[in-house]
Amino acid sequence: MHAKPAPFGGRLQSSIQPDGDAAIRQTDSDAALARFSAVQKQYFTDPFIKHLLGRGSQFQPPRPPLINVGTYVRSEAIDALVDQWLDLSHAEGKKCQINTPRKDLLASYVEIDFPEITTKKAMSIRKNKDLSLLLGRPEDVKLAHGGTALHAPAYHLIPLDLRLPPGQALGNALNSDAGAGLLSPNLPTLLLFECVLVYMRPAESEALIQWFVDYFSAGDDGAVLGAIVYEMFGLNDPFGKVMLNNLRARNVDLPGAESYPTFDSLLQRFLRHGFDASHALTLREIRRTYISHQELERISQLEMLDEIEELELVLQHYAITWGVKLYERNGQSLKANWKGWALRAPEDQQ
Repeated sequence: MHAKPAPFGGRLQSSIQPDGDAAIRQTDSDAALARFSAVQKQYFTDPFIKHLLGRGSQFQPPRPPLINVGTYVRSEAIDALVDQWLDLSHAEGKKCQINTPRKDLLASYVEIDFPEITTKKAMSIRKNKDLSLLLGRPEDVKLAHGGTALHAPAYHLIPLDLRLPPGQALGNALNSDAGAGLLSPNLPTLLLFECVLVYMRPAESEALIQWFVDYFSAGDDGAVLGAIVYEMFGLNDPFGKVMLNNLRARNVDLPGAESYPTFDSLLQRFLRHGFDASHALTLREIRRTYISHQELERISQLEMLDEIEELELVLQHYAITWGVKLYERNGQSLKANWKGWALRAPEDQQ
């Protein structure tokens, strides 16, 4: 299950007043443009991002090298964690519920965003054959809820404000007539929160995670629940305060950041909900230790990056936190496998 991705600088749900949501939604365009910029500069490939840009967006100038490098590091790390999750699910002989090009391992992918955003994405998918054919036959890809939602055999795009009490809002959305039983409590399920929870009040994000913990406790076939969070943290130091002021100048607030003033505090996000394992790495550490020397050399040739010190400071204030919750019905051997879910340093970094 996936709450919509953010640019290197962050995006999605907000706890500010409704008239401020437009500023948060605007960062959806920032997200697509940041990714498109990194693709243009050949940091990585994404043949579909161009289809999700707004009119005329493809003609905007590329983002600065600092943004491109940050987008690359974030994408590489999350992709690696997702791939390992898929391998663990495959080893258990089960399909899982997450977004992936490895469609043979996918049971369901649920994407949630503001209605204004899902409407645009649904129309982009319907209008573009390359996108639509990925999801199934034309007759199996259907708009719903007045064009704000889209359903396909293994993909579901749902309009929803995640700030709402999940017991009612999320439960109804995942069990509506259009998508009854979207998530099975019996399958390995991975939640992706890319710059989502930081825009929510702590009580809202805590309730959201707990809802999923409770939902999968009802399974009867050894479900495993995993989660990945990518967002800013430690914004109480001088550089972090500059970041906060820059966002506030755009009418964007980060109420969720206050609960995570230090690196060690990141681990508690999952542990307080009874997860069996919790890990975190800053983007700075990922770039230094988990990207191969060969890859670092390759991307260093793509464009000149003069602001190395600034890059290090920015990367130090972004982290990827991931955790896994295993229910008692899982065997000890499976527990050991799932607890080993982690980023792996390449051989030339070991």
